Parts: sequence; structure tokens; C-alpha cells
Amino acid sequence: MIEEIPVATANSADQSSSGQADVQRNDRKSNATTGASAAGARVLATRLIAFYFRAPAKAFLRTRVDYLAFARAINPRYQAKEAWSWRMSTIGILGHAVRAYGWGFIPNQVLPPLMANVLVGTALYTSYLQVLGAVHHPSAEPTKRIYPPPPIGSTFMAGLMAGTVQSIVAAPLDALQIRFKTTDMLEGRYRNMWEYGVHKLRDLGFRSVFTGWSLSLVKDSLGFGAFFATFEYVKAQSFYAFVTRYYGGLDVLPNDDLYTRGPDGNRGVTTIRPHYALEPSFLMLAGISASLAQQTIQYPLAMIQDVHYTRFDSLDTMLKNSRVRLKLLENYGNAYRNTLRECSSSATQVGGWRKWLYKGFWTNTVRQLPSISAGLVIFELVRRRYATEAEAVRIEKDGYDILLS
Repeated sequence: MIEEIPVATANSADQSSSGQADVQRNDRKSNATTGASAAGARVLATRLIAFYFRAPAKAFLRTRVDYLAFARAINPRYQAKEAWSWRMSTIGILGHAVRAYGWGFIPNQVLPPLMANVLVGTALYTSYLQVLGAVHHPSAEPTKRIYPPPPIGSTFMAGLMAGTVQSIVAAPLDALQIRFKTTDMLEGRYRNMWEYGVHKLRDLGFRSVFTGWSLSLVKDSLGFGAFFATFEYVKAQSFYAFVTRYYGGLDVLPNDDLYTRGPDGNRGVTTIRPHYALEPSFLMLAGISASLAQQTIQYPLAMIQDVHYTRFDSLDTMLKNSRVRLKLLENYGNAYRNTLRECSSSATQVGGWRKWLYKGFWTNTVRQLPSISAGLVIFELVRRRYATEAEAVRIEKDGYDILLS
């Protein structure tokens, strides 16, 4: 038995070393699998976020239809105007609604306005890109970066036409939102937003849906014309002008890999690669400037529109009872004249039209910027910081190239 001990020990040692080798191989396979999975997840996440942010301008526009209107109306904290807390956030308001009405609240009351916003946004950006491609042919090309960028006249015209299209598409949604009453839902007149939309539009009819549409047309067309013109000008023309003047005029750049300026080995042309945070900064500045330009036009018109909306109940009644076209035009004219008189009276009380039209302008403008705009800038910072040469775009300028990630 004494002689068998070394044999057993040797066998045990062989088995132990073999087991350790198997464990190491399994660990390497596991690490490789984990690494591949993580890399795949990062690529997928980046692609999904890039797809969402494929039109950067939309990150700076708020939604057309308020999908939390009913949820806020049934929230006691919101109605009591309590100080802000997480319970007053979107998640908190939705959480209270789900606890009160169950999970069916989401598809029945929240999903319809969300789908309406998708419809309106699709109409806006599709028409904008189509018109911009027609008036500025390089914009119609499926390229990552448009150069030379479209002139401000082209973007304003495209935004003007896109705003007009959106105003037409959004007219029924605006009509529903203006006439929405929480009591109709609470009293059981309508079971959900789907039923409310169908029945309300049937009751209103075509003429009532487009009551007051002329104000919406002016507000949307001019507002989006100013928005897109300002956004594209700051994002493109201003950015390229800054890069050209700043980097093109430097004889010596900082000793940093992020500031690259040197001869291209293949073409013998000086290549400049700006700091990766520069373009996202201009993107954020473009969004803020565009929102300010849009609000400068839309905010005073919205003040007049809010006064005009108070006459819709009486206008709906008159439109149902009137069958003579001349009488309809007279009712419309009287409604606008009464709105103008009421606005003039309100302006006189606060010291003039300008003070009344722009009352609360800055507070509302700050709220105009959605939180998703910060997410866009953060995403662009990370993407450009770790971008590869294959993802870069080369722009030829006077005597040198600008390499943009």
C-alpha cells in the first residue's frame, strides 16, 4: 500500500493540473464571450441612440400633444401645486395614475397622445427634409455630413413649408386637446383617449376642427421657419467659420493629440482635427438659439391664441346651427374681432402690447428645452471622443483639410 500512495498522489496531481487547465480554458472562453457580448451590446446601444438622434433638431423641440394632461389632472399633488419632488416628475405622475387605474392606464390614456406626437413629428421632419432637398440639392444626398451646408434662405423656406404641413396634420389633434375636459373622463362619458378622439371628432365635424386654424398656420409656419434656419446656421455655418478662423490661423497648436495639425502622408495637405467637444458645443448652442428664435415668434401668437380658444364653445354651437356660408364667415369675423378687443384691453392694463405679449417669456423659453437635449449633447461627446478614423469626414478648405468625427 505504501507503494500505491505515490501513484495515487501522482494521479491526483495530474488530475489537479488537468482540472486547473480546463478551468483556465473555460475562464478564457467565458472572458472572450463576455467581452464579445459587451462589445456587441455597446455597438447595438450606440446604433440605437444614433438612430434616435439621427435628426438632432428634434431633441430641442417639445411635444405637440401633452401626453400627461389626464395624469396631471387626477394627481392631487399636482393640483395642489406642491413643491417639486420626484412624485411631481413624469415617473411619479405616471406611477400615481397606474396605482389608481391599473396598468391599463398606459395604453388607454398615455399611448394615444404619444402616437399623435409621433405622427406630427414624422410629418414635420419628412416634409422639412423633402423641401430642403428640393431647394438645396446636396441636402438630398444620403451623406453623413452635408457640405457645403444649406444657406439660411433654403432652411427657412423648408422650415416654413414643414410648419405648414404640420399645422394641417395637427389641426384635429389641437382641436381635441383644446376641448379636452377631465370631467368627461372621470364621469365615464369616454372610457379612454381612443374613444374620446373618435367621438369628439365626429361631433365636431370638419369645420369646427379647423376653427382658429389661421392663427396656428401663421404660428407654426413662421416659428419653424425661424427654428430650422437658426439651428442649421449656428450648427453648420457658424461652426465651420469658427474652425476655419481659429485652427486655420494657428501656427502652433497645443501639445495634445486632440488638436492634430500635420501633413497628410498621401496628399501632402495639412490636416486639422478640431477638439471632439467643439461640435457638440455648437450643437447645443444651435438648439438654444433656435428655441429662442422660435419662441420669439410663437409665444406672442400663442398668447392671442389662448384668448381665442375661450370662444370655441360658442363657435362650435354656432357652426352646428348655421348652414349659410355668409353667416359662417360673419361668425368667424366676429370671433376674431372680439379676441382682438379682449387682447387690446389686457395689453392696456399691463402697460402695452409688448409687455403683455411677452409676459413670462423667459420662464416659458427655459422650459421649452426638453431634458433630452442634454442627452443628445452627452451622446455626441462620447461618440466623437472614441470615434475611429473610418467614421471621420474630411472637409477640404483653403489649403488644408478639416477632419470631423
